[in-house]
Amino acid sequence: MLVRDGGADGPEVFLQRRAGAMEFAAGMTAFPGGRVDPVDAEVDIDWAGPAPNWWGQRFGVTEARAKALVCAAVRETFEECGVLLAGPTADTVVADTAGYRRQRERIERRDLTLAEFLAEEKLVLRADLLRPWARWITPTVERRRYDTHFFVALLPAGQLADGATSESDGVHWSTPAAALATWKAGEQVLLPPTWSQLTSLGAYSDTAAILAAEPPIEPIQPEFGPVDGKMLLQFPDNMSYFADIPDASRLQGSKGMRDTDPSLLGGSGRGGAGSGAR
Repeated sequence: MLVRDGGADGPEVFLQRRAGAMEFAAGMTAFPGGRVDPVDAEVDIDWAGPAPNWWGQRFGVTEARAKALVCAAVRETFEECGVLLAGPTADTVVADTAGYRRQRERIERRDLTLAEFLAEEKLVLRADLLRPWARWITPTVERRRYDTHFFVALLPAGQLADGATSESDGVHWSTPAAALATWKAGEQVLLPPTWSQLTSLGAYSDTAAILAAEPPIEPIQPEFGPVDGKMLLQFPDNMSYFADIPDASRLQGSKGMRDTDPSLLGGSGRGGAGSGAR
């Protein structure tokens, strides 16, 4: 979750609309991210900030897994929006990534690893610019399942976030409140984990407060269960999500959920089946 100070209305977060051809969560509004590659932590990387064992303790994973998660977060942020959390030294950060466009494309094609790129350019991975935020696990009802670790980072000074990736067909900066308002209006689709993170970010007045926060990280795996005689997806504050869910007939969900009974998600139309589960 890439954030920046946006003025009187508070901090803003960078959002993407996932391309319609994506197998999972097509058309959904989400944060930059993706899956861990096996090579993300296979070699040594010049590293600044909390060591992998600290990240492992915060996320409840092994040190090796934690290193891979941090590397994947840095790599995916660079791939998907051109923001690079690295610098020439342990206390500096790249001010302009335009000169790395070719390397960015090669990394996205998997022709170049993050470690190779950083080594060739003599850059230090800035783990200290990231903060651990949350962990969500996809419900068992979904065909595609993920163990998702959410990070937050401040947009480095001088860098610009863009939409130059095949996985997105639209990007924008928004305050969490504005993003939630457009979701309620049915103008964009938010899966529960995205909705939950936007709700939590909306509680902070500026990015300094966000970066200083230490939210407890307990794995959340939504499950279906009965509520007043109706089967609904169970997750923290789920009734607030369902209370504001827009007309499901106006929404398009992930391919894996399009044929799911919308009543399971609190919606009322076939098109909204994907908006309540991931």
